Amino acid sequence: MKILMVCLGNICRSPLAEGIMRHLTDKQNLNWEIASAGTGNWHIGRAPDHRSVSAAKALGYDISKQRAQQFNPSMFDYYDLILVMDKNNLADVKSLAKTDEQRKKVKLFLDNGEVTDPYWDNSLFNPVCKQVEERCMEIIKQLS
Repeated sequence: MKILMVCLGNICRSPLAEGIMRHLTDKQNLNWEIASAGTGNWHIGRAPDHRSVSAAKALGYDISKQRAQQFNPSMFDYYDLILVMDKNNLADVKSLAKTDEQRKKVKLFLDNGEVTDPYWDNSLFNPVCKQVEERCMEIIKQLS
């Protein structure tokens, strides 16, 4: 299983999802490949936002070595599942798909809504991290 997590800049939400999911799948000896990307190109090569790193660390996850990359259409062919953090990311990623098969790979990370972007509000990082952790656990149960 190869899963790509996608948000806007690949420094807040999707790195959390990547790092948490990777840790949890490794812990369960699942042979899954997890990565993340952003729809924008502003942060390519940069580490996750320090507030995401801190929130993840508080829950026992180290995401500090991850580096931002931008989503590109070749990722449709490589990944089995592309999980996006909000409806704007959903529309942006699906707009790059060339086939129905590619579009079907793209889903919202949360079944019932969007992951709030914590970038502009420091108080949102810890709750977003916890929400991502809980959803990663659910996804593993659903897919394994």
